[in-house]
Amino acid sequence: MTDPICYYVGIDGGGTSCRARITDLNGCVLGEAKTGSANILLGSKVAMSSIQEAITLASNQANIQPQHYSSFSVGLALAGAEQKNAWLEFMSLPHPYGKVTLNTDAYGACLGAWNGQNGAILIAGTGSCGIYIHNGTQHIVGGREFPISDQGGGAIMGLRLIQYVLLAVDDIEPKTAIVTHVLTHFHHDIDAIVHWSKTARPCDYGQFSPAIFEYAQHGDVIAQRLLQQTAHDISMWMNALIKKGAKEICLMGSIAERIHSFLPEHLQQRIAMPQGDAMDGALNMAKTESQLHNLYPSDEFNHELSC
Repeated sequence: MTDPICYYVGIDGGGTSCRARITDLNGCVLGEAKTGSANILLGSKVAMSSIQEAITLASNQANIQPQHYSSFSVGLALAGAEQKNAWLEFMSLPHPYGKVTLNTDAYGACLGAWNGQNGAILIAGTGSCGIYIHNGTQHIVGGREFPISDQGGGAIMGLRLIQYVLLAVDDIEPKTAIVTHVLTHFHHDIDAIVHWSKTARPCDYGQFSPAIFEYAQHGDVIAQRLLQQTAHDISMWMNALIKKGAKEICLMGSIAERIHSFLPEHLQQRIAMPQGDAMDGALNMAKTESQLHNLYPSDEFNHELSC
C-alpha cells in the first residue's frame, strides 16, 4: 500500500550543484540543502547520490526521519534530462521516495518563471536553451549542448573569442586589449592555447565572458563584435519562441540578463520578469500529478514533447 504524500520536495540540479527544498502540503518551507553535481549526463548514479544527500540534509533540518521518505513527492529539474537514454537510466535507479517526476532544468525554470502557467523563457548562461510551455505542451529550441548548439551562451562566446585571438596573432584581426588579455592568460604561448583547447570544457570557454562585457564597455571592437554576435543569437532564439506562440519571454542566466540593451527594440519589449526560479518549478512538479511533468511519460520521443 502506497503511503499518502505528506511532503513536497523540489530539486534543482546542474553540473555544479544540487539544491533541495522540502515543504509541507501548504507550501511552508521545512528544510533546504545544497550538494554537488546533479547533471545526469555526468553520471546517473553520481546525480542520484547528490540528490539523496541533499534530501537527507534538508530532511535533517526538518526533523523528518528516513522511514517517512515514502511520503515524499519529489520534483526533479535536472540538467541532462533531455537525453532520453540518460533519463531512462536515471529513472531506473532505486529510491525510497513515494513519487518522482523528472524533467529538465530548463522546464523547471520555465514553470517557476511563470508560476506554473503558460509562458516562455530563454536561458543563456554557459549554454543556452529556449522553452515555451502552452497548455501542457513544451516547445523547445536549442539546448543541444556545446559546441554544436548553445548559441548565445558564454561557452560559444568564449570559443569565438579564442578564434579571434588566433586570427589576431595571424594579423587578420586587430590586436585589441581583450586579445592581449587572453594572450596574457596563456602566457603568450599559442601552443598552450591549442593544447588547452583539446580538453577545454564549456565552462572553460565561458570563463572569458565577464571580460568580454568589461572590455566592450571600454570600446574594445572585438569584445563589442562578440556581444553583437551573441545578441544576434539570442534574438534568433527569441524569434523562434515567438514563432511557436510565445507573447513574452523571460531572459534568464548570466549572459541573457546582461544582453538586453544589445537586442532590437521590438524584442526588448517582449522581455518579462520571472516570478520564480527552477526550484519553484521543481516544487510545482512535485505538487502536480507525477505523470503530467515527466519528460518521457511514454515510449514516444521527439524534440517537441507532450508533458
